[in-house]
Amino acid sequence: MCGIVGVYSEDARIVPKLVFYSLFSLQHRGQESAGIASFGGEDFKVVKGMGLVTDVFKNVDFEKLKGKVAVGHVRYSTTGESVVENAQPFVVKTRAGSIAIAHNGNLVNFFELRNKLERDGSVFISTTDSEVIAQLLSRLLIKMDLEDAIIELTKILKGSYSLVFAVNDTLVAMRDPFAFRPLCFGEFDGGVVFASESCALDTIGAKFVRDLKPGEAIIVRDGEVESIKVESEREAHCVFEYIYFARPDSTIDGRNVYSVRYKIGQILAEEAGVEADIVSPIPDSGTTSAIGFAERSGIKYIEALIKNRYVGRTFIMPEQKLREISVRLKMNVLKENVKGKRVVLVDDSIVRGTTSRKIVDMIRKAGAKEVHFRVGSPPIISPCHYGIDMQTTEELIASKKTIEEIRREIGADSLAYLSLEGLIKAIGMRKDRLCLACLTRDYPVKGEFCFRC
Repeated sequence: MCGIVGVYSEDARIVPKLVFYSLFSLQHRGQESAGIASFGGEDFKVVKGMGLVTDVFKNVDFEKLKGKVAVGHVRYSTTGESVVENAQPFVVKTRAGSIAIAHNGNLVNFFELRNKLERDGSVFISTTDSEVIAQLLSRLLIKMDLEDAIIELTKILKGSYSLVFAVNDTLVAMRDPFAFRPLCFGEFDGGVVFASESCALDTIGAKFVRDLKPGEAIIVRDGEVESIKVESEREAHCVFEYIYFARPDSTIDGRNVYSVRYKIGQILAEEAGVEADIVSPIPDSGTTSAIGFAERSGIKYIEALIKNRYVGRTFIMPEQKLREISVRLKMNVLKENVKGKRVVLVDDSIVRGTTSRKIVDMIRKAGAKEVHFRVGSPPIISPCHYGIDMQTTEELIASKKTIEEIRREIGADSLAYLSLEGLIKAIGMRKDRLCLACLTRDYPVKGEFCFRC
C-alpha cells in the first residue's frame, strides 16, 4: 500500500521540499522506508532509508537535492522484504537515460517477469516487483519512444500499479487499467504534482485537478502536460481504501473518504442496532463511522479509548509480534467513561482478530457492563493480491470462523458486520467498478501471486 509522489516545477529549489511535505502527509500509507530521487541536470540524486519520513530526511540538505523533477515514496512491504535494498525510488541507468521510479501496488505476474529478465541478463539489487517495472521500462526505452514504451508496459504488467517515474527531466504518472490503487493530479503556481491521495495536494497548497483515469498515463515534459490512455475492460477500485487505508480528508475517484465512512456508520446502525449507553470508536480508523453510528442510532458518542499518537498503524507493521506489542502501547481505556456502561465499539474491519480481542478485554477490565462490537465492512474472507498486507487465508479470522465463532474469539457480547450491499451503498459506486476480492473471493486479475519473495 505505499504512498507515491511526483513533482515538476521550473523552480528547482522547491521541488524536493514539496515532495518531502507530500510524503509526510502520506505517512499513513507506509512506515518502513522513505525516499526521494531528484534530477539535477545530469543524473538523479537519491536519499532513501529505513524509517519514517522525518527520520530518513532528518539531516538532509535539500539544497543538494534540488532539481526540476523529483519522485518520492513511502513503503510498507507486500512484495519483497522489509530491508533497505527494497526502499524506493529505484534508479536505473540506461542508454536512453536515467530512470527513477516509485510504485504503489502488487504485480501478479512478478515471478514470470523477473525470471524472464534474469534469463536475459538483468541483475537485481532488490526482491520487489517495483524494480522489475524499472528494468522493463529501461529495456523498452532503448527500442521505442516514451509514449510507445508506456503503452507496451501496460500490456506486459498484470496486477495493480500506480506509478510515478522520471526519465531524466520528464515526469510520468501512470495508473493501471483497473485503477486498483489511487493516483491524482494537481497543479500549483509554476508546477505539477501527482500523489496517491488528494490530502498531499492540500498539504502543499496545490489545486486538485482530477484522478488519473484507468489505464491513463500523464507525461510532463518541459512544463507541457500530455495524456495517453489504453483501453480498460473494467474498473476495480480498491474497497479497502475507503474502509481503512486512505486518510478521511482525501477524495478518491470522486468520493470523499470521510463522507463514505460516515455513511458506513449510519447504515451499520440501521442494519445492526443494539441497546447501549455509549458508542465509541476504535481510533483512528473507526472514528468517522462511530460518529455516523451514534448519529443514526441516537446513542451518545463518547470516547472509551485514547490513542497514543506516537505509535504507528499496527495493521501495516510487518510482523505479528510487533502488532501485538503495538496494541498495548497504542491504546488506553478511559475507565470513567465505560465503567458500568453498555459500550458499542465501532471499528473499520477485523482482519486477524488480535487487536479486537485485546481491546474488548481492556474495555471489560475497565468495568464495562456489556461490550458490543460493530464492524464497518463485511467479513474479510480472502487475501489481497493487489497490495494490501493480507497475504494468506490462514491469517484471516473470518476465512475459517463463523460470525458467532469470531464473537466468542474476541470476547464481545454481540458482533455484527456491515453487509456488502450496505458498503456499496455507502461508497456510492457501482459494484462492478469496485475490487471486492477480499470480501467475495472474486479476483479481477488472475495470476501467479507473490508475496514477500
